[in-house]
Amino acid sequence: MRTRTKRAGLGIVAAVIVALAMPPTAAAAPIEHVNLGDSFSAGNGVLPLAPGIPSRCLQSEQNFAHIVAREQGYSLTDVSCGGAATDDFYAPQFEGTRAQFDALSPSADVVTLMIGGNDSSVFSGAIAACVSALVTHAGAFDPCEQQNGSSFDDKIVDSTLPSVRQALRDIHTRAPGARVIVIGYPWLIPATSTCAPQVPVALGDVPYLRNLQTTLNEAIRQAAADTDTAFVDMSVVSEGHDACQPVGVRWVEPLLFADQFVPLHPNALGESAIAAEVTKALAA
Repeated sequence: MRTRTKRAGLGIVAAVIVALAMPPTAAAAPIEHVNLGDSFSAGNGVLPLAPGIPSRCLQSEQNFAHIVAREQGYSLTDVSCGGAATDDFYAPQFEGTRAQFDALSPSADVVTLMIGGNDSSVFSGAIAACVSALVTHAGAFDPCEQQNGSSFDDKIVDSTLPSVRQALRDIHTRAPGARVIVIGYPWLIPATSTCAPQVPVALGDVPYLRNLQTTLNEAIRQAAADTDTAFVDMSVVSEGHDACQPVGVRWVEPLLFADQFVPLHPNALGESAIAAEVTKALAA
């Protein structure tokens, strides 16, 4: 009996020695999340600003990528920056920044981005043209469309689409194991009806600008399909949450009377809504 007990005791001691000699199990590495893109991706206008980021980028701690990373426990590298176009993926946007693609590596697990609106100054150029047209042609129904026709749409089809397509291909090359998700833009204005005075454009130019945004989102969708990239469509869920809606309903702030310091961009509700759709895409 003593011998059996002694042997059992020795066995326990041996097991403890073996366990102590084994190296500790390494903790699972966190999922590496890289966020790229422009002011919609950076969350321009939503406070507080993210620390350690060039101030001119106006990147928010509450943009959709930060929200997703916090909720999912990801390790986030966010190089999104206000004003970025696809060219800024390949070269520094301004002094103090690096090419956004420098953040990519084969170890990246998730890459998110919003891009295309600044290519050829489509967003800013169209809004400026339509506001100016209202001022110079007061009372006209659709002066912006009459002056510019398909010029903005043509820039998207001829330049933005191939640029975004190539950028997505290059992301897959630089981060071959990553899930890549490109997000379309939420609606800035309603499909019909006036948007004045919040977005001061002529009544007939409201659908003109809306159709332009449709062209842009379709170009991004096409670029995603051509490169086997996941596309998050914000057009359905953001319907009725455009910049012309009341506070608490709108996901995008208007050009005039905005509740944040960068107008015509997603507010905190908008960035949260984008985060929710990205989370759904990650779970799919």
